[in-house]
Amino acid sequence: MKSEPNKKKSVLINLDKESNQLGVGGYSSEEIDEENYQKKMQRRKEVQGKRVQERNIEKGLIIVFTGQGKGKTTAALGMALRTLGHGENVSIIQFIKGGWEPGEAKALKRFDNLINWHAMGEGFTWETQNRERDKKLSEEAWEQALIYLGNKNQKLVILDEINIAIKLGYISLEEVIKGLRARPPLTHVVLTGRNAKPELIEIADLVTEMKLIHHPFKEKGVKAQQGVEY
Repeated sequence: MKSEPNKKKSVLINLDKESNQLGVGGYSSEEIDEENYQKKMQRRKEVQGKRVQERNIEKGLIIVFTGQGKGKTTAALGMALRTLGHGENVSIIQFIKGGWEPGEAKALKRFDNLINWHAMGEGFTWETQNRERDKKLSEEAWEQALIYLGNKNQKLVILDEINIAIKLGYISLEEVIKGLRARPPLTHVVLTGRNAKPELIEIADLVTEMKLIHHPFKEKGVKAQQGVEY
């Protein structure tokens, strides 16, 4: 006899399989007759309803946005805006960054009763040129992050560019994983930055890799512009 977890997994696999077979509709569907198309989409709706119903676990997620492409911080801040829209508390700790105030910081200050924003770096390594100070600032940023990660009233904690701080040897991967695992059960945490460590990817619930295809700075000599890069 199948155990309950295995039985549930089997149900989910079958529902996902049928959903995939039914497709998303539109003119990509092979049905020419509108009546048959409507029946197929009705079945798709039923399957989708069951898929949603069966997935009923609520938990705080570990989310990683990494990759060489642009958009990692932007994706994280989109989640911040969404969370703030629901009236929940958000804390943002920026590692490495901090030499300038980006447009996002100015915009999100309007939610000052719900948001904590700490830009605790002094810029890129070639700007700071001081490894010891960079390391100290990253350690201070991590200590600040731990305060929010330990607070059950924080719905979302964003650790922006923490992957870079780990890669550069400024903070310990083991300590970061320990801190993530010790957070309250319903607190979501987002880690951004290139070159996310395999160990972080392994424990994450959601990982998105931004793939670089074109970039105006590299290919066309277009400078960093307000509203796009900052």
